[in-house]
Amino acid sequence: MNLEIPIRELMIREVHTVSADQEINEAIALLRKYRIRHIPVVQGENIVGMLSRTDINRLTFGALFDTEVQADEGILDMFSISQVMTGHPRTVRPDQPLRRVAEIFSEEEYHALPVVEGDRLVGIVTTTDLIRHMLKYSED
Repeated sequence: MNLEIPIRELMIREVHTVSADQEINEAIALLRKYRIRHIPVVQGENIVGMLSRTDINRLTFGALFDTEVQADEGILDMFSISQVMTGHPRTVRPDQPLRRVAEIFSEEEYHALPVVEGDRLVGIVTTTDLIRHMLKYSED
């Protein structure tokens, strides 16, 4: 497997996003609908944060994605996306090699990285994307 290929080769280009002024419930609806775990927070085309299921589950005692719990949704109404998201997220460029992205995932314990050109979001890469890529090129 070639670990020097640019991350643009396996990044997701059609990224679902939210803005910091949207309601958390709108972000949750996207996470559920598209069965994703991370959603970039943007201002225009620029990345300003990342919101994950884990971020939300911390507020809801982990029950939000297992059941519809009215009490948890009431808790979420008290917070904005900008209060819950990780601001100034770690990003990678589309030309960075797969090896470097894998090192970031393993050393810095991220599970998703926005792919940017300047500050403009052009994609996202996740640990799942790397695993799928590895499995595609692994020998039986």
